[in-house]
Amino acid sequence: MKEERKVRTRFAPSPTGMLHLGGIRTALYNYLLAKKYKGDFILRIEDTDPTRFVEGAEKYILDTLKWLNIVPNEGAINIDTATGEINSLGEYGPYIQSQRKDIYQEYAHELVERGYAYYAFDSNDEIEEMRGKSEEDNVSVTQYDSKRREYMKNSLTLPKEEVDAMIRNGEKYVIRYKTERNSFVNFYDEVRGYIKVDTNTLDDKILLKSDGMATYHLASVVDDHIMNISHVIRGEEWLPSAPLHVELYRAFGWEEDMPKLVHLPVVLKPSGKGKLSKRDADEGGFSIFPLSWYDNKNEKEVIGLREKGFLPEAIINALALLGWNPGNNVELMDEHTLVEMFSIKKISKGGARFDFKKFEWFNHQYIQKKEDLSIYIKKGIKELGIYCEEEKINNIINLIKERCFFTTDIWRKAKLFFLRPEDYCNKILSDEEIKKSIEWIDCFIESTEEKNWEEDILHATCNDLLQQNNLHLKDVMPTFRLILFGETNGPDIIKSISILGKDETKIRIGLFKKKYLNL
Repeated sequence: MKEERKVRTRFAPSPTGMLHLGGIRTALYNYLLAKKYKGDFILRIEDTDPTRFVEGAEKYILDTLKWLNIVPNEGAINIDTATGEINSLGEYGPYIQSQRKDIYQEYAHELVERGYAYYAFDSNDEIEEMRGKSEEDNVSVTQYDSKRREYMKNSLTLPKEEVDAMIRNGEKYVIRYKTERNSFVNFYDEVRGYIKVDTNTLDDKILLKSDGMATYHLASVVDDHIMNISHVIRGEEWLPSAPLHVELYRAFGWEEDMPKLVHLPVVLKPSGKGKLSKRDADEGGFSIFPLSWYDNKNEKEVIGLREKGFLPEAIINALALLGWNPGNNVELMDEHTLVEMFSIKKISKGGARFDFKKFEWFNHQYIQKKEDLSIYIKKGIKELGIYCEEEKINNIINLIKERCFFTTDIWRKAKLFFLRPEDYCNKILSDEEIKKSIEWIDCFIESTEEKNWEEDILHATCNDLLQQNNLHLKDVMPTFRLILFGETNGPDIIKSISILGKDETKIRIGLFKKKYLNL
């Protein structure tokens, strides 16, 4: 009986740009599956195309995964701050594909020897000419395929002696996969089921480029085999490449060890029409990037979700449900629950519509659940050079957190308790309403002058005075908030003044009368 295979998943991003939510979701699903079965989660950097390399992208990938706690236990682990080199951990390294060039060359030539690939010496001009002739003949297929290769300059059409001489003379060539004509590639995808592809629709993909570096197709298959990857979980956009990858496994004789294929549904625009893009984020005023970065092309800073005020655990929870459903009505799930519940079988086939408001809702829920939010206030008061007792900080948090959707809201709302208003933003109150409310507020302060400034006593006094004057809270609270915080909306006023204290409350009332009413 064959021993059950250890689960080994990999996330293999290319450093060609900043990692966005779609890529993070791929990493997350790989991570959850590995954790569920006590397997290995590997991070591999697929940098086979140096022309598309973006400076800083590797660091961005590693920093993002670290912040989100999607931590690989093998592969590229971190960047050495002194040298800038990527440190790796594991027995199958290097985990940077540009450092594995010799390995790929060996396997590419092996395929040629086995008859599954061939040398192609065509120049770019010759390939363009081939495409031009195809257009003139009204032939729809303009790709380098099993039919077109018969008319091109390659080791299938040239005598062996001539091919050998060209290689000895250093003439540039690529190695292409030899796609079988009039056949079918059959394979199973864990999300979409059995798939059958006509080989006449496939081209002869390049496996080894003229600079000696492998393309993604060869490099990923070779690395997945060498690194004993059990599941290839990747985006739907790679589904058209799957037939070639399946054929490569068969050509190498690795079919029995081929990983299970899992192609994830595309992340759709908020409208549900088309794939989510950076342009959608720009137009919609939201971010699809975890961390901020500088967009050199457009010369502007792109704000990340972290800087916007998202908690990493909220992003993880929201992302997990973007294309996967545990099969119940539970939405809030910590990492332990996600690992326990995660199943490939429950990944949806259809695209997953991105809803930024839903991400905000998750963030709001996690802010309410988070035990220690004091760090966001302590940082602010430290910058102001203010000391504040822990009890007061906790009281402020308990008062404002229900109204906080982002961590950035915490200090923005909390600082109103430490800084007196310089301006007063009033868009709803008339001068008459303010004057009437001030009279009641003065009466309230006078009534509490000899009383303990405690919340229950303040509440009782407030209610009595409102009743005596035939008023309601809504009649006086907007003005009271305007006085204390410079705006008409805000937290519970009695709780607020109990935190501010009697003296500070009276000072703010006096400042308002002087600045706003010129009294």
